[in-house]
Amino acid sequence: MLALLAALFLMQAVPETLTPAARKALLDARESVWRAFFTNDRAALEKLIPEETIVMDSGSAAMGHRASVLQGAAQFAKGGAKLALLEFPTTEIQCYGSVAIVYSTYRYEVEDHGKRTPSAGRITEIFVRREGRWINPGWHMEQLP
Repeated sequence: MLALLAALFLMQAVPETLTPAARKALLDARESVWRAFFTNDRAALEKLIPEETIVMDSGSAAMGHRASVLQGAAQFAKGGAKLALLEFPTTEIQCYGSVAIVYSTYRYEVEDHGKRTPSAGRITEIFVRREGRWINPGWHMEQLP
């Protein structure tokens, strides 16, 4: 039994290459998190962002948690702006067992009363495969000028 546990532990520490289907599922989950935030889809956010979430958002000195993400989504929706563009020009993935680290550049635009405001930066997102699906328990976002 101990040998089996040791083998499982070692397997979790070895980098793996995601199959095309697993990569697509991961990137679909990533995009779902972003779109759910900008549309204030609370039900989707509650499925995608677990209770233990910790985030470091650009422009904030404080660590965020699930509650602050949900609050931020609600505040964005209340402001009336809409997501007009979402792109991830570059993405690299490291996967170790049920954990994937997604490094990306991002670009999005929000539209408010016909005016578009662009935003771009880098983000490191943590995803965990739990109960057959990817969830997003953390990220560090850095907005670029």
